[in-house]
Amino acid sequence: MADAAYAINNKATLEGPLGKPTDIAMAISVVGALFVLIIPLPTPLLDALMALNLTFSILVILTVLYTQKAIDFSLFPTVMLVLTVFGLVLNISSTRLILTQGARFDGHMIRAFSSFVVGSDNASDGLVVGTVIFVALIVMQAVVITKGATRTSEVAARFTLDAMPNKYMAIDSEYSSGVITEEEARRRKAEVQQEADFYGSMDGASKFISGSVKFGIFMTVLNVLGGIIIGTVMHGEPIGAAVSNYIRFSIGDGLLSQFPALFISTAMGILVTRAATPGDLGVEVSAQFTRDARIYWISAFVLVCMAFLPGFPHAVLFVMAALLGFYAYTITMKQRKKAFSEMSAAQAALKPKEDTGEMPPIVPLEALSLEIGYGLIPLVDKDKGAELLDRVQGVRRQSAIDLGLVIPKIRIIDSMMLEPSEYCFKIRGVDVGTGKIRMNYYLCINSGYVRGELYGEKTRDPAFGLPAVWISDEKRDEAERLGYTVVDPPTIISTHLTEIIKRNAPEILGRQETQAIMETLKKDYPALIEEAMGQRGLSLGEIQKVLQNLLKEQVSIRNMVSILEALADFAPLTHDTRFLTEKARQRLARQISHKYADGNRVLHVLTLDPSLEQKIIDSKVETSSGVLSALEPSIYRTWIKTLLRVASTLVEQGYSPPIIVCSEEARYLVKLSTERDLSELVVLSVPEIASDITLESLGTIKLD
Repeated sequence: MADAAYAINNKATLEGPLGKPTDIAMAISVVGALFVLIIPLPTPLLDALMALNLTFSILVILTVLYTQKAIDFSLFPTVMLVLTVFGLVLNISSTRLILTQGARFDGHMIRAFSSFVVGSDNASDGLVVGTVIFVALIVMQAVVITKGATRTSEVAARFTLDAMPNKYMAIDSEYSSGVITEEEARRRKAEVQQEADFYGSMDGASKFISGSVKFGIFMTVLNVLGGIIIGTVMHGEPIGAAVSNYIRFSIGDGLLSQFPALFISTAMGILVTRAATPGDLGVEVSAQFTRDARIYWISAFVLVCMAFLPGFPHAVLFVMAALLGFYAYTITMKQRKKAFSEMSAAQAALKPKEDTGEMPPIVPLEALSLEIGYGLIPLVDKDKGAELLDRVQGVRRQSAIDLGLVIPKIRIIDSMMLEPSEYCFKIRGVDVGTGKIRMNYYLCINSGYVRGELYGEKTRDPAFGLPAVWISDEKRDEAERLGYTVVDPPTIISTHLTEIIKRNAPEILGRQETQAIMETLKKDYPALIEEAMGQRGLSLGEIQKVLQNLLKEQVSIRNMVSILEALADFAPLTHDTRFLTEKARQRLARQISHKYADGNRVLHVLTLDPSLEQKIIDSKVETSSGVLSALEPSIYRTWIKTLLRVASTLVEQGYSPPIIVCSEEARYLVKLSTERDLSELVVLSVPEIASDITLESLGTIKLD
C-alpha cells in the first residue's frame, strides 16, 4: 500500500497540478487562440501563426493519405474543429491589422499570396484576375469539395448506424458458433461502436468547413468595403490607391485562410470516401489501375485518332499516346510473367517427385482425419467460403470446452476411394463413421415431433441414425413449418464430427496429448504435478487411463486440478486405475450431478432393488485384463430386458438420458454390464451426488 501511494504521489508530482505537459500545452493553445480575437498581434507573430496553420493542414491531409482505415484517425473531427477555429481567429486578426495599418501593412505571408495572384504592381487587370481566381477557389471549395464531403459523411453516418444491429448479430453468431473468442467478439463490437461514433462526429464536423467557407466570403467582402471606407475617409488615401491596396490585401488574406481550409475539406472527403477500400491508398490505387492493360491500349489509340484531327495539339497528343502505350506494354509483360510463374508452379506441383527409393522408418497416422469425395470439395474450397473449415474449427473449440479435450488439427483430404458425395471420419487410419451428402440440398430430420409427412428422398441422419429426408431449397419453409429439423451439408458433417469425438474421445487422448496436458499444468501447479507423478506417484500411462475412463462416460476432464488432487490423495494406497477413476468422479461430484439435474437442481433417477444390486456386486470377477461382471446368463437377460423396458418408458416421458443411482461398490459393475446394450445409460454412485442436488426417484428396478 505504501509503495502504491508513493507511486501515485510521484505520478502527480511529475504531471503537475494541472495534468500532463501535453494537456497543459493543448489547453493553452486553445484558450490562447480565442484570446487572439481581442488582442492585436504584431505582424511577425501573425506570419508565424499563419505558416503554422498552413503546416498543420498539410500534416492532416498527409496523415489521411497514409491512414489504413478511417477510424484509425478517430481524432480527425476534433482536429478539424480546432484548425477551423484557429484559421477563423487568424482571419479576424489579419483583418484588424489590414484595416488599421492600410498601405503600411507589412504581413509577409499575405503580401506573398497576393503577389502570386494579383502581381507586384497595381495594374487593374491583375486585380480583376486575382478577384476571379479567388472567387473561383471559393466556389470550388463551397460547391464541389465541401458540399460533396458533407453529403458523403451524412450518408456514411446514416448507413453505419443502420448497419450496427446486423453487425452485432453477425459477431454474436460467430461467437456462438465458436469461430471467434469472447475477447475477439468484444473487440469487434467496440470497433463497430467506434466506427458509428466516428461517422456521427464527421456528420456534424463537416458543417464547420461549410461555415468556414461562408465566413471567408463574408470577411473578404468586409475587408474590401471596410478598407475602402477607412482608407478614403480616415486615412485620406485616393480612391484608386485604396481600392488597389485593400483588394490586394483582402485577396491575399482570403487565399491564405482558404488554403488550409481547402486542405482540411479535401482530407475530410478522402477520409469518408475510403470506407470501402481500407488499406494503403497508394497500394490500392496501383493495384486497381493496373489490373487490365487493355484500357491503356484503347486510350492510346483514342489519343492518336484525336491527334490527326485539325486544330488539336499533335505533338502533345502523340507524346501522351506514346506514354500510355509504353505503360500498357509494361503491364502486359508483367501479367504474362505472372501467369507464366503461376503455370510453372502448378506444373511443378503436379509433377511427381523423384522417388529415391528410400522409405521413412514410420508413416504416422493422424489422430483424427476427414476424407471426402471429389463432389464435396466445394465445402472446403476457400474461393467458395470454405464453410466446412470454419465449422470444424468451431467443433474443436466446443469439444475443448465440453470435454476438456483439445482435439488435434483435423486433416481434410479428398479421396478417390470414396464416392463423389461420400465422406469418412478416421481415427488413426481406422474408419469410425461415414455418410453421404447431397450438395445444394437440405437434410430434414424427423425428431419425433413432426406434424405431417414431407415428400423427398428418404434417408437417415448419419450422426444419430434418425429418419430423415433430402429436400431442395424450395421446400425448406414447408419442412420447418411441419416441425422437421432442417440442416445444411456443412452442419451435417460438423454434427457428425461432434458425435464422433464424444464416442471416441478415449481413443483420441493418447500419451502425447496427456503429456501436453501435464506440461501445461506444470507451469501453474508444479507442486501438484510433482506429488501426483513423483517417486511414488502415478506414471503417465496410469494418468492417461484414468482420463480415458472419465471420457468414456462423457465426464469432462477440463477440471484437471481436481482430478489430479484426487489421484495424488489415493495414489499412495493403490495404482488401480478403476478405483482411482471412481475417486476422481467423486471429486467431480458437483460437475457431474449438475450436468444431469434440471433447472431446479432436481435429479430424476432410478434405483436398484437391494437384492439385484447385491447380485451384481457378487458377480465381480478379477481377470488379467481387469474387473468383469459375470452375471448368470438367465439373470443377465432378465436384467437387461427389464432395464431396456424401463429406460424406453422414461425416454418417452422426457427423462433422457435415463439415470441409475447405486452404491459406490456397484456403480462400475452396473455400467460395465449395461455398456453393450444401453450405452446411453448414466450410472452414478451416491458419493457423486452434490449436496445441493435433490433426488427424485422415478422407480426401482427389480428382477421379475
